[in-house]
Amino acid sequence: MAPGYEPVRDAFLANFATRAEIGAAVSVYRHGREMVRLWGGLADPDAGRPWREDTLQPVYSATKSAPAACAHLLVQRGQLDLAAPVAEYWPEFAAAGKRGVPVRWLLSHQAGLPVLDRPVPLADALAWAPVVAALAAQAPAWEPGTAHGYHALTYGWLVGEVVRRVSGRTVGTYFADEIGKPLGLDFWIGLPETEHHRVGRLVQQPVSETPPAELLTAYTDPASLTVRSMIATDPPLDLADPRTWTAEIPAVNGICTAAALARFYAALIGEVDGVRILDPASLAAATREQASGIDRVLLTPTRPALGFGLPVPGQPWWSPTAFGFPGHGGSLGYADPATGTAFAYVTNGLRVSLSADPRVTALVESLP
Repeated sequence: MAPGYEPVRDAFLANFATRAEIGAAVSVYRHGREMVRLWGGLADPDAGRPWREDTLQPVYSATKSAPAACAHLLVQRGQLDLAAPVAEYWPEFAAAGKRGVPVRWLLSHQAGLPVLDRPVPLADALAWAPVVAALAAQAPAWEPGTAHGYHALTYGWLVGEVVRRVSGRTVGTYFADEIGKPLGLDFWIGLPETEHHRVGRLVQQPVSETPPAELLTAYTDPASLTVRSMIATDPPLDLADPRTWTAEIPAVNGICTAAALARFYAALIGEVDGVRILDPASLAAATREQASGIDRVLLTPTRPALGFGLPVPGQPWWSPTAFGFPGHGGSLGYADPATGTAFAYVTNGLRVSLSADPRVTALVESLP
């Protein structure tokens, strides 16, 4: 740990002492150099397995920036045009009135495709092609481009299929070949079975919070757009199931260390050991706000960029120049080009809350 970052260590230890942390890791880069790498607690509290430096963790929606980076790398190389219709690369997508939907609306959650009319069998989602075919045939839930709404699960298949059609490789393979291997990242979309033994066990933790009535209704009504967006398969996806680790579900099943997630963000905003993912012009385009206001799915304010999330005031990582993505249960990866900071926190203690997680808040607020 670099001098001056002792408050991060103190906040990390306090999470275990006072905030019921189970197992976690945090990493911080500044201008391409790792300043902090900490890990601790239990990867599996039932078995007493300790969290180690190489413990891997599913990070849920913190995955979403990885397929976004793949798409923007294709744009940077002149292979993909975000203004072009999706159907130019994926002809079947033109069905159900979607012929004119541009690629950029897939990335900005404006395509109107956060749900499937009928959830697909879990095996279809794990196999990729059947769920992609279902999305190609699906009619939008709203007129594309007129609103934004979080594509919680469908985002990964939509963006991933465009990456596959353009590059000839699955998004997990493209990410590994073009980003993961050059940077030496312990970050996977489609985890090899040989690495399964390193994955921490997910533990659901209670949160004492009563959401506003209108949100409580939306988040508990099986017919709501909110609930349906989170359940695209039957049975629902369970990231404690090793079958979901091996498949490519690029909206949510990224599995990584905190060190790898932070290194990924550091390489988006600058060079890390001679490697940079996006040039400054590409990064600026990728992180430019595309919409703002109340999200049609989440029913809270959001600010989507092109595959990256932009923070709203009140979130611990708020900065007018920051971008990244939080993950269900508490994980977070983000970067702030203005300060040269890249940050990642991963945890196996899942807490679902509409307010900021006190564990990640304490860590972000401790940054020098």
